[in-house]
Amino acid sequence: MEPAVSLAVCALLFLLWVRVKGLEFVLIHQRWVFVCLFLLPLSLIFDIYYYVRAWVVFKLSSAPRLHGQRVRDIQKQVREWKEQGSKTFMCTGRPGWLTVSLRVGKYKKTHKNIMINLMDILEVDTKKQIVRVEPLVTMGQVTALLTSIGWTLPVLPELDDLTVGGLIMGTGIESSSHKYGLFQHICTAYELVLADGSFVRCTPSENSDLFYAVPWSCGTLGFLVAAEIRIIPAKKYVKLRFEPVRGLEAICDKFTRESQRPENHFVEGLLYSLDEAVIMTGVMTDEAEPSKLNSIGSYYKPWFFKHVENYLKANEGGLEYIPLRHYYHRHTRSIFWELQDIIPFGNNPIFRYLFGWMVPPKISLLKLTQGETLRKLYEQHHVVQDMLVPMKCLSQAVHTFHNDIHVYPIWLCPFILPSQPGLVHPKGDEAELYVDIGAYGEPRVKHFEARSCMRQLEKFVRSVHGFQMLYADCYMSREEFWEMFDGSLYHRLRERLGCQDAFPEVYDKICKAARH
Repeated sequence: MEPAVSLAVCALLFLLWVRVKGLEFVLIHQRWVFVCLFLLPLSLIFDIYYYVRAWVVFKLSSAPRLHGQRVRDIQKQVREWKEQGSKTFMCTGRPGWLTVSLRVGKYKKTHKNIMINLMDILEVDTKKQIVRVEPLVTMGQVTALLTSIGWTLPVLPELDDLTVGGLIMGTGIESSSHKYGLFQHICTAYELVLADGSFVRCTPSENSDLFYAVPWSCGTLGFLVAAEIRIIPAKKYVKLRFEPVRGLEAICDKFTRESQRPENHFVEGLLYSLDEAVIMTGVMTDEAEPSKLNSIGSYYKPWFFKHVENYLKANEGGLEYIPLRHYYHRHTRSIFWELQDIIPFGNNPIFRYLFGWMVPPKISLLKLTQGETLRKLYEQHHVVQDMLVPMKCLSQAVHTFHNDIHVYPIWLCPFILPSQPGLVHPKGDEAELYVDIGAYGEPRVKHFEARSCMRQLEKFVRSVHGFQMLYADCYMSREEFWEMFDGSLYHRLRERLGCQDAFPEVYDKICKAARH
């Protein structure tokens, strides 16, 4: 009884403090209080609900039976929109705050919202090595199911809450992408409802134009209702090697060489300064040395990027065996390194042991509660960007990031980019090795101004035939955007499928210059 009384007293004191200071003051200056007391427990409840729901649905096999009816309901909504005169563009009815993207989708208020309640794994076919899923299935759902039956995705992007639909309509990457490409490159079929309400299935050999145009289109060609994705046999552990490297030239050389080695299942780099990094390479294995086993995903363990930094400080390499699912979600608990700005003491051992089992807070709930003032502060004083540049330009790109925004750590993730039709492909006719440079945090460059600094960075990326991930703030003009992305197939399909009156152009949906 006493703990309950103590908790009630603390809650009462907190509410009084909020009333005196004002909710906006608390959310901006003492956000960790709100996150720890409210968002962490609420996030845990969300996770438990969706885990239990996914387990029950898959065990009872109800999802495949209901899928067809749900798709027909989406078709009905689209046809009703047409019958009512197609007065506004259409978009999914999923609230903007539920997405992992930090961008606020104001278009949801003016467009016709089509409700798409598709969040189930439909089928796992181990003979064909395919998993068929609905678009709102998350990476957390996928790993929980597939690893339990000995399978995995060749490319399994990091954060638990990333959805299949977001990774297809946007993009996704992981440290295995140097072997398999981006998330779109492990997909074998898409099923969509088009602007006229018709249903279509597309593959590399059937409706191939649409198949190659869908990735990066951000839902502006149709509504994704299912996808088929390759799966591969999984093993229990990742044998992970850590190697600290100093000097930018040595870092780029080492990272490039490891990315080109086919025997490496995973390659990743964390850049802690302009000339200090830890390069990690891993292979899947069923055997592990017990003394080197590290369950890094356990709630009481140090955040992964801090753990890696210890190898840099000690100036010596290391070898660890990490359970496969722990490896896949190694950055989830700290949201890469973003959580240190929200809960500054989050990596403290005492906090981890007492409250780490509730971490991380849902990104969607963080967005929902941040308010307009905090959103503007984040926009002007915080960077979340992933830029994809050719590996041969890595050194030049790191210097540009250092001079323009000066954010560390920086995430380095290699990927092979096939020469295929669509919005994103190499400049030449052959596949090319690229690298994702991820910058997340507070810029430390003097006189940082978000728009001018990001436009400068975007200009560099265009100059080396690179690409900007579209979940982040984009400041390009329309001409600059279509200089970066190849819109030839995309525009042709929008005209053929009657999308001009049904969906906004991708530029108008995601770029700040178009949204303001």
